[in-house]
Amino acid sequence: MHRDERALGAVLGSAVGDALGAPFEFGAPGAYTARFRVGIGAPHAGGGWDLGEATDDTQMAVLTARSLLERGGLDLPDLFRRFQRWAAAGPKDIGLQTEDVLGSGLPWDRAAAAHFETTGKAAGNGALMRAAPSAVYFAGHGRTATMEAGRRLSALTHGDPAAWERTALFHELIRIALDAGDPLAAVPHALTAAVRAAIDLGGDTDTVAAVTGGLAGAVYGAAAIPQTWLRPLHVPLPGSGDTVLRVPELTALADELVRAGNRPGPPAPPTPPTGRIG
Repeated sequence: MHRDERALGAVLGSAVGDALGAPFEFGAPGAYTARFRVGIGAPHAGGGWDLGEATDDTQMAVLTARSLLERGGLDLPDLFRRFQRWAAAGPKDIGLQTEDVLGSGLPWDRAAAAHFETTGKAAGNGALMRAAPSAVYFAGHGRTATMEAGRRLSALTHGDPAAWERTALFHELIRIALDAGDPLAAVPHALTAAVRAAIDLGGDTDTVAAVTGGLAGAVYGAAAIPQTWLRPLHVPLPGSGDTVLRVPELTALADELVRAGNRPGPPAPPTPPTGRIG
């Protein structure tokens, strides 16, 4: 399987996992399988989400991808502004911690750290959920670069280093998968029917399924994603006019990420850190 097919699988897999899991968020374990007892299941409307509608997980992932592509690499102040504009436009869902950080009025390099210093709680999954496109972008630059990028992107909204390392690890697992390695060699067959199992855990189903779908897509490729999941997929972008991304736009975005990540030389250097970021 060509590496580009795996990269597209990671981007689309994360988005469809998000959209599939959204209606079951914080429901009872096993709710997805209870509704679809046979086959792979299908997208479902509910919980305030339209059929195939992606949540804040994918919306923030797309904003991350656009910043990386338009700024030629990590430009954390630019990405923070994009997140702020999105949050101010009233998305249907936004994590409480992310909302607090983006609306704090503090600069990009202090907001997450100040939240952590005040609350002592900042290890949520709000950075991990949006990491598939950035993992694809940095994968061609080796382990050190991709993991450090994951940390810095996570630290933009999450002040706890535990959240940084979680995102860094996911970046590395995607990198290994894109190179046709086995990121979960110690857990044989862990990705078989992976998205269904993730949703059936209950709890934060959209994020769990988005992360699982991103990794499964990187392993199995975009062709393994059922068309019944892809056809209704759409990603509204609050704060970006009437923009709604569907599979063609997400495919183009994934292609751009791969091309940008494969350019000679390292991506643009990270913005010098101040405060707790870095």
